[in-house]
Amino acid sequence: MGFWRSVRDDIQTVLELDPAARSKVEVALTYPGLHALWTHRMAHGLWKRNMKLLAKLLSQFSRWMTGIEIHPGAVLGERVFIDHGFGIVIGETAVIGNDVTIYQGVTLGGTGKEKGKRHPTIGNDVLISAGAKVLGNIMIGDCVKIGASSVVLKDVPSDSTVVGIPGRVVIRNGERVKQHDLDHRLPDPDRECQERLETAVEELQRRLAMLEKQMEEKKHDSVLQQPHE
Repeated sequence: MGFWRSVRDDIQTVLELDPAARSKVEVALTYPGLHALWTHRMAHGLWKRNMKLLAKLLSQFSRWMTGIEIHPGAVLGERVFIDHGFGIVIGETAVIGNDVTIYQGVTLGGTGKEKGKRHPTIGNDVLISAGAKVLGNIMIGDCVKIGASSVVLKDVPSDSTVVGIPGRVVIRNGERVKQHDLDHRLPDPDRECQERLETAVEELQRRLAMLEKQMEEKKHDSVLQQPHE
């Protein structure tokens, strides 16, 4: 697809997906997600031509202008929609399919210092919600929804919804996954401390009640043992 055709498709995608978009001119001039995508396409072209320093400089300029960091080596498909976008980081070996929507704060990153393919591959028609982290050389299938602030570390099959830390599939092929297969709650230190205190108080109350009962029994026995006149 030619550059200008991609630009037209990008603008049309924003108009279709963002109810706040009012005109093509407004979208083209004021949407940083589009500016980051267009700059990335130029930087990626330079990267493939082995003009890596110039590509990196262009990507860093885009990062400074938009708040969106896309490594020039990353491969992005058609009609990718970056909504708001501030704080997005897309790593060098990440691959993103067509018709993918990415919200602010998303990271498509690595998990260490490994070489080679170390960033995720995202399928088509995927929604990645705000703050989600998709890490490592993993595969996200088509038509997947990733919940806000989720941390995804394993492959996700197509037609699934993922939430939690670590990310777990909660819906697959339109059906909810059984609850006992899931445990995506975050630990809450304050709640855990409160539960320990409540348990300790209950134990103290139980022991106090036992002592009071023993004292009452001893008092009753002593009364019975007193001589009657």
